[in-house]
Amino acid sequence: MHLPVLRFGKPYESLERTTLVHFLSGEPVAELSQVGGAMLGRDLQKYSRAARQAIVSIDPEEIVKRLQTAGNLYAQGTLTVGDSKQTADDFVRQQSATTGLPESLCRANMQKNLFVLSNMDRMLDALSRGLPSEILWQGHGREHRGVIVSYQAQSPVLGLVLPSNSPGVHTLWLPVIALGVGLVMKPGGQEPWTPYRMAAAMIEAGIPPEAIGLYPGTTDVGAAILATCRRSMIFGSAKTVEQYRGNPNVQVHGPGFSKIIFGDDCVDAWEDSLDVIVESVTANSGRGCINTSAVFASRHTREIAAALAERLGPIDVKPPDDPGAMLAAFTVPGAAKSIWSQIESGLKATGVTHATASFGDRFVEGERCGWLRPVVAHCKSPEPEIARAEYMFPFVSVVECPQDKMLEKIGPTLVCTAITNDPEFQSSLSDSLDIDRLNLGPISTTKLDWLQPHEGNIIDFLYRSRALQMPASSLV
Repeated sequence: MHLPVLRFGKPYESLERTTLVHFLSGEPVAELSQVGGAMLGRDLQKYSRAARQAIVSIDPEEIVKRLQTAGNLYAQGTLTVGDSKQTADDFVRQQSATTGLPESLCRANMQKNLFVLSNMDRMLDALSRGLPSEILWQGHGREHRGVIVSYQAQSPVLGLVLPSNSPGVHTLWLPVIALGVGLVMKPGGQEPWTPYRMAAAMIEAGIPPEAIGLYPGTTDVGAAILATCRRSMIFGSAKTVEQYRGNPNVQVHGPGFSKIIFGDDCVDAWEDSLDVIVESVTANSGRGCINTSAVFASRHTREIAAALAERLGPIDVKPPDDPGAMLAAFTVPGAAKSIWSQIESGLKATGVTHATASFGDRFVEGERCGWLRPVVAHCKSPEPEIARAEYMFPFVSVVECPQDKMLEKIGPTLVCTAITNDPEFQSSLSDSLDIDRLNLGPISTTKLDWLQPHEGNIIDFLYRSRALQMPASSLV
């Protein structure tokens, strides 16, 4: 199977290609054309404005209907992807083969993407606060209060430097076409499958092919996207986040450091929330930024860590086609071993106990890959480095910390589930600038409400609200 470059609707087969192989057998799965940043830069100058024009030439409600059709094609249809026909089952097997993610989790991520596309009309209404889509198409119009408003697109396309860690992140860019903005994507090295299948489904459903670009390649392609697109999105490490901090043109999605916090008023009943913690840590093999990496409580932390270890410790490696498989492989050679070495070092720190130590080896080495079985660490205080760590597998630190020190110690937190009924503590949590998404009550950190923004409202990122005055008679 060959996956070509998609130069805004024009397939391009490059002489330079990379071969994607099965993480267990090493057998070839697909060839992926490769391009450089120079070609991408030229194409952006030539095609990017036409990408937006092609979308806004179609009624916005029709675009939404076509995206809903695309969702069904993506989840159930047989599509032409590259030079081959691909069924939904083919997609799941191929994605699992190159990412190491169990097939059951690949299917679950497909359902997330389907949900977003199927409910696109509701999502847009919620994220835009009821703003008529025609205003984004025309640049101005009359909102529901009868006031003339103007919204200016900040870029004709959104550039995306996509990761390979979890197919679930693609839900973040799915609304972009429905907002009248084109897409230019650098797919992840091991996970080109979702952007390619999604592009094929959208084009089959009637989204203009010239609105979508797919440019697989080396790091200079990602650099070209970030340097050339007026609005872009990148997924990366804490180092990546720091590199682009303060750059208004780049939205960075890095580690989440998501947490569950027990208030003093509810911590004595911690067992009632054990299922929530387990789901928050293990969902999607712990690969997401919304997975819980730490649990904070003022007391009962040893009991919480021991109970989590009893639930998570026995989880073992299973074949990717096993319906009960919960652990994804690390397909980059040496990655799992290197991460385990970091964790081993952290577990030796003063005040840290490895709660899952009695449940067998945590590092499992394969011929071509490696796995990490769940790790639960108990920390007597928030000071050890491992209390602030996050890894791409089911890993969690249970941290003992007084309630009045928690908000000072938790640090940046993408999702915080706060299990407390204390009004004063709830108010302090709401005011905390370190917390992005806040769940008040026993709600899994991995449970998202797609009618609310995730890591910033994509509309606010792509559009600028500005003043505009014109005679009312000239407003159509």
